[in-house]
Amino acid sequence: MLDLHPGKDDPAPPSGARGLRLLPLRGVRYVPEEVGGLEAVTSPPLDGVVRRDGQAPAHPYNIVRLILPQADTAEARRRQAAGTLRAWLAEGILASDAEPALYVYEQARGDLVQRGIIGALALSPPEEGIVLPHEDVIVHALEERAALVRATAAHLEPLLLSYRGTAGPTGATSVLGRATARPPLLATTTEDGFHHRLWSISDPTDVGEVADHIAGHQALIADGHHRWAAYLRLRQEQVVTPSPWDYGLVLLVDTARYPLQVNAIHRLLRRLPVSEALAALKDSFRVRRLDTSLSQAMTALEEAASTGNAFLLAGDGSYHLLDSPDPALLARTMRQDRPADWRALDAAVLHETLLAQVWRIPDDADSIAYLPDAEAAVAQAELHDATAVLMHPVREEVVHDLARRGIRMPRKSTSFGPKPASGLILHSLDAMRLPPE
Repeated sequence: MLDLHPGKDDPAPPSGARGLRLLPLRGVRYVPEEVGGLEAVTSPPLDGVVRRDGQAPAHPYNIVRLILPQADTAEARRRQAAGTLRAWLAEGILASDAEPALYVYEQARGDLVQRGIIGALALSPPEEGIVLPHEDVIVHALEERAALVRATAAHLEPLLLSYRGTAGPTGATSVLGRATARPPLLATTTEDGFHHRLWSISDPTDVGEVADHIAGHQALIADGHHRWAAYLRLRQEQVVTPSPWDYGLVLLVDTARYPLQVNAIHRLLRRLPVSEALAALKDSFRVRRLDTSLSQAMTALEEAASTGNAFLLAGDGSYHLLDSPDPALLARTMRQDRPADWRALDAAVLHETLLAQVWRIPDDADSIAYLPDAEAAVAQAELHDATAVLMHPVREEVVHDLARRGIRMPRKSTSFGPKPASGLILHSLDAMRLPPE
């Protein structure tokens, strides 16, 4: 695991910025007695919804029915999600908690334990330096997210944000300790082996202690760039201010105590067979065929990536290691208006050189899927005669350094985790109570 801010305190936002502001909310949660167990209705976040067998969860009340509704048109999908949410609330499948609260959320598997605080965070644009994005967004994905939130008037899953808290047993640390000493509101184990527990914090003193603790910090968007961008767009549409649309549902994790993991996000090139991908490379990369297991191939990728750009192609029953790109090709195809450390990113080389110039593949949903699970990417490629491009994780210090300088990495460059499970807590904007001015 990696500390997002190794060896240094998290600096305060720039002078004049108001800092992180986290408010309690009335969480909307499943009623366990109505759904037959929370493990059946939760899901990975949207990016991880598709399973290795290509099928979505089958439970009729699974959160996927809201975050990824199935219909013939975008408008029909949004209407379906909004109607489903209204129906579940009316039927008592989902219910709002009686009073506003912050929520302590714990994920644990083996020796890994992560705790954070869920609440409604005041939105702020990147230029204020309070919440730092580190990746570009895909326009159509942003528009889809914004349309879904607009239709449902709800935040269906929390973003994952990281910050580095101050040392000592006070502030949020002490509040988390007191909360987790009590029985949880809910506990469940998901199919990935993670144990999830949730506690509420409603005492005004505790809520104030948490708010004071995080107010002077910056946060990095670890997961949820499209949702954050959608929230900012929707806030601009509001004619009344302040409003519930000024806030977004987030999970804040103090990486001084709970370091996140940094993983890669792989690409599935839907319309490109491996044979065609390899034929188009010619002499632009060194290519080596690996007739090994996925684990061994990923180890070879890690070794190759330690000295330069490297990728692993899969989909035809073998693995093909690409490394040692032609310097002249990179000089001709890479953007020159970006710093050298950006141009050295594997994701930048993949999108600027391989996808745009060598393979001529448009970066749209019909052509490319993004999958955080390497086994799922390979399985989907083999099933559909497509190409999986497996990536090596970018170094964490590069992510944070670029974010602080206001430089965005190519979209889907990283996967921070563990991510919060979807379906444990939702946020209804219609039910949010704003604090007095």
